[in-house]
Amino acid sequence: MTTDEIRAAFAHPALRAEMTLPGTAPLDRISLRDHVREVEIGAFQQERGRTQRLRFDIVVEVLREGPVDDDVDRILSYDRLTEAIDAELASERVNLLETLAERIADRILLEPQAARAFLRIEKLDRGPGALGVEIVRLKGGTGRGAELVAPAPQPRVVFLGAGMLDHAALPAMLDRLIAGDAPAVICLAAPDLPRPRSPAALAQRRIDLLAIEQAAWVLAGRDRRCLVVNSRTELDWAMRRRQLCVWAPSKMVLDAVDGPKASDGLSLAVWFAETMGALELCLIGTDDRVQAVVPVRRASMETPL
Repeated sequence: MTTDEIRAAFAHPALRAEMTLPGTAPLDRISLRDHVREVEIGAFQQERGRTQRLRFDIVVEVLREGPVDDDVDRILSYDRLTEAIDAELASERVNLLETLAERIADRILLEPQAARAFLRIEKLDRGPGALGVEIVRLKGGTGRGAELVAPAPQPRVVFLGAGMLDHAALPAMLDRLIAGDAPAVICLAAPDLPRPRSPAALAQRRIDLLAIEQAAWVLAGRDRRCLVVNSRTELDWAMRRRQLCVWAPSKMVLDAVDGPKASDGLSLAVWFAETMGALELCLIGTDDRVQAVVPVRRASMETPL
């Protein structure tokens, strides 16, 4: 790996193409530029007990399996780059930029789509210019592995039956979910209102799913703390930030290879809780019997969650 090749990673795409791995077609890239953080780092005594600005530039070559089709779950999200930085900065204090760069690259290359990572980290406060390191790493090149994989967040899934969005205790219940010990995802029943009927099963399935999504947008419109989410990528991002989520089921259900057979809100909530490895499924506003591989608890709008 030449210095020119490392520098080309951050250059114009035409120059980058000249530095493609031998024998391979040019790969797509995603990048993070001019990301500045205040960090305590350094081997010298004068760098201890104080922070200094670091600037991060990251380029990742990514593998594609078929067209993206404007689907966020088929790409490597930019958030995974900033999360890799955050995770390593929170792990422990290090002396060397080289160490930090290695660890961030290791973490990024655990992503399935990541093929090669280029990192530049610069200290902005150590002299009249920027002092830094540049590295490039290939997937599987360092040996650090499973211990870096952050476990997926385990949510508390709360199912609200029909009519629960008009319950007077709804705001207080949302307060408790936000203050709870786990990220919360709300699943909803379809509104108890007439909806179109279709003789085509797939068309009716979409109609039923859209009815639930209408309820999700009603809840989000009433309380701005609720974020409507429809993809695994956005769910993961939101749960890691303890954002209160409301599930819009169409995308995950229709994309699933072995998805749920029924389209009623409760059946979908059970499938979703099992798919996400939920801590528990809390049922509010329904007396229907439920079987699930995750713990199921009946609750009310007034009881702790």
